[in-house]
Amino acid sequence: MNREPGNCIQEEIVSSSQSPVVRTGYLYRIALIATMGGFIFGYDLDIIIGALLFVRREFHFNPVQLGLAVSSAAFGCILGPLLGGSVSDWLGRKKTLAITALIFAVGTVGTIVPHNAAEFDCARFIGGLGVGLASVVSPMYISEIAPSHLRGRLVTVNQLAIMVGALLSIVVAYCLSFSASWRMMFASELLPVAAFLIGLTVMPESPRWLVCRDRLGEARDVLRRIYDPASAECELRLIRASIGENRDRIRELFAPGLRRALLIGIALAVLQQFTGVSPVISYMPIIFEQAGFRNPSAAILQTVIVMTWSFLWTLVAFWLVDRAGRRPLLLTGTLGMGAGMFLMGLSFELKFAGIWVVAIMMLSMAFYVTSLAPLTWLIMSEIFPTRLRGRAMALSSAFLWSANFASTQTLPSLSAFMQSRVGSISGVFWLFALVCAGAFLFAWRWVPETKGRSLEEIGQSWQSPADRLRV
Repeated sequence: MNREPGNCIQEEIVSSSQSPVVRTGYLYRIALIATMGGFIFGYDLDIIIGALLFVRREFHFNPVQLGLAVSSAAFGCILGPLLGGSVSDWLGRKKTLAITALIFAVGTVGTIVPHNAAEFDCARFIGGLGVGLASVVSPMYISEIAPSHLRGRLVTVNQLAIMVGALLSIVVAYCLSFSASWRMMFASELLPVAAFLIGLTVMPESPRWLVCRDRLGEARDVLRRIYDPASAECELRLIRASIGENRDRIRELFAPGLRRALLIGIALAVLQQFTGVSPVISYMPIIFEQAGFRNPSAAILQTVIVMTWSFLWTLVAFWLVDRAGRRPLLLTGTLGMGAGMFLMGLSFELKFAGIWVVAIMMLSMAFYVTSLAPLTWLIMSEIFPTRLRGRAMALSSAFLWSANFASTQTLPSLSAFMQSRVGSISGVFWLFALVCAGAFLFAWRWVPETKGRSLEEIGQSWQSPADRLRV
């Protein structure tokens, strides 16, 4: 498509049905490099799932220590976004991703050589810093290079990479479980970290960040690698116009209009963790042990099956997100997760075991990875103006990881309390089901549809009630 530069801003704002000519091969290559941050994110967080059975025995964890071993990474994840927003605005998205990879490397080495639980938790905290940075900067970078008609799909690729990393980490843990080599499980993360650092050498900086820094020539060069020349000029003009309206001030996020966007970002972040599936993932082998799979390798194998199933449904989300839209997936997913959590509680209450529990977990995971898992990150990367996106995503992500820390830290203690008082952990899952119902109501009432809209149009919509995106 050829667009006249003088008219491109207005055309974009009114969401022309036509799309610019995009060099998709180059676009997908650089997006895939950015998703390596998501891959290591998933690998780093979930390698503990397979290793936990063996680490628990080596360091003799009680329920509180068990929760801390898992949640210490989440505590690092809280600080990572708070640093990531400012650092990515200061140094750029690309350099911040390089720093992220180095932090991953340091945290990985620390988990290979600990002598006690405190050293292990400290290393997991460092790795969590890397996860927190990657959770903000990878989807942010992808959303800033992607055309509006491909943005949902490309940012969902980051969720796909997270799931691939998580799945591969569980497969590696299963293969090493027969020798109980939990230190080697963590050492395996060094390979993707090295690959990420190599890939970053050929990845360009975000054109939107370059425009924010008045490096227009470099921004134009990057855009011309993604678009045809005429479309690149239109994109550049549009980005300059949107950024030129105001320079970033964090207090803008609390102004009327943008305050609503911030509420949506924070609420989705917290609900992603408190709806239950996310913290349950971290303890799947232990849950499967309680459901009758007493051998550690057998419990980890069930986890491999569930994670493989989740990966397949992430592919479905990749296909649906720019077709069905964000809202339908959110509404369907939160209802399905609620049903899964209710059935999980029922299974423990009635003392069902074995494959029944695995099947319910698969049901819950299918709805989670097609709704809150990818869409929280996608919507957070879409709804804020470019000049504020780094800090807004950092703040929302800090709430997400705070919720993750709280849920993963308290789940073992809450389960132990339920077990001792009522003889079953069913109440834990029923509590999650209630939160899922609240998530459905929030999505129905507050979350707008952003499918097919440019980042500039979405950012501008919060300024005027007349332009507000429809719910």
